[in-house]
Amino acid sequence: MKLFNTLTREVEEFVPLKKGKVGMYTCGPTVYDYAHIGHGRKYVYDDLLKRVLTYSGFGVTHVQNVTDVGHLVSDADEGEDKLETGAAKMGKSVWETAEMFIKGFYETMDKLNVLRPDVVCRATEHIPEQTELIKRLVDKGFAYDTPEAVYFDVAKFPRYGELSGQRLADKLVAARQEVQTGSHKKNPVDFALWFKLIGRFEKHVMKWESPWGAGFPGWHIECSAMSMRYLGETFDIHTGGEDHIPVHHTNEIAQSEAATGKPFVKYWMHSAFLMVDGQKMSKSLGNMYRVEDVTEKGFDPMALRYLYLTAHYRTPLSFTWSSLTAAQSALDKLCEFTRATRELRVSLSKEKLKKIDQFKARFLQAVNNDLNFPQGLAVVWEMVKSNIPDYDKLELLLDWDQILGLGLASVQETGVVPEEAKKLAGEREALRKAGKFVEADKVRMQIEARGFTIKDTAIGPVIKSFSSHS
Repeated sequence: MKLFNTLTREVEEFVPLKKGKVGMYTCGPTVYDYAHIGHGRKYVYDDLLKRVLTYSGFGVTHVQNVTDVGHLVSDADEGEDKLETGAAKMGKSVWETAEMFIKGFYETMDKLNVLRPDVVCRATEHIPEQTELIKRLVDKGFAYDTPEAVYFDVAKFPRYGELSGQRLADKLVAARQEVQTGSHKKNPVDFALWFKLIGRFEKHVMKWESPWGAGFPGWHIECSAMSMRYLGETFDIHTGGEDHIPVHHTNEIAQSEAATGKPFVKYWMHSAFLMVDGQKMSKSLGNMYRVEDVTEKGFDPMALRYLYLTAHYRTPLSFTWSSLTAAQSALDKLCEFTRATRELRVSLSKEKLKKIDQFKARFLQAVNNDLNFPQGLAVVWEMVKSNIPDYDKLELLLDWDQILGLGLASVQETGVVPEEAKKLAGEREALRKAGKFVEADKVRMQIEARGFTIKDTAIGPVIKSFSSHS
């Protein structure tokens, strides 16, 4: 298996730290608002990565954080805590707001068939781990206490910025132009590990005692503390959105490696944005759609998942309703193939033909090559349209869907189709082939009068009585 490593900027052969075991940490939601389908793209690709690893025989320990304190309006140290702004908007307490959006987030992930993490860790439930990590940094001279906050001293970490490729000197120049707060910082790019209850945070509701006084943790420290708590001081894979590279993940590396003296993560993976009208989909830009918006328009959430599969995770994907319509059509054809093949009720040869093995090898080669799912989908359709026996096609399709996660195994059979309806369908097809479309349409109405619909697909006409998914 090969993966693109943001840290080295190369596609590398994946070799886990422990044979057969993978520690995987995925940056989770900041629960101050609803998840949108731009978030969905990132988490579906996390899910695809996990599925590919599991299919390949690795034992995966998947840890995901939930940020329910400390993430300010900017990714740096600017603005208010997002949880408090979200709570004010909802007219609820910060605790009620967090609970509501955590529930909503995982309900959305369920609709997209994203497998649940093995460990979900909330920042507010891991304050001791965070304060202990900060204490290690202070004791080692990498952090310093001020009247307003405890800051990480980036000048003490020479490799700062290695992930983004931006030199520390350049970041310092940019930070001096942008940062308006933090008057006690040694350098403008130093970042907060612990905020104290003074100034703009004097009335901050979420607060805990610490060696540096009452306050709350910064956003970056939580991911280091919790990932190391569950996966160890060095682990295999850390994922996130591409917007995490210059600040959040850069800061994670600095504070983690300064504290432990060890490499923090072996492989860093980052997903590109979902775009709308050439812009990133985000709450701040007001161009977001939720999965509920998709289903209200009659689309299956699995069509959205299929759409995500059509672009490589490191390539921006443009969302349009027409592209989603095309994805729904493609998904419907796979569902119809699954249903129709199950309804054959005949015994087809299960002998593994050479062509079947070739299809399987090509599909796995694609998805194991830095998660190249667009190429994998091309193999899927080539296989479905091939002349190998349909039963063998279905076996392959359902096997591959353990990775694709389109829920094809849950496609319902249409129930028993009466022989009379089947006979009418055959008559209609003969009329259509003869160009007698008016007569064929009259036969279609006879089929519908018996409680069935007939749909013409790439694999021929299919009679059904109800929906494709259970």
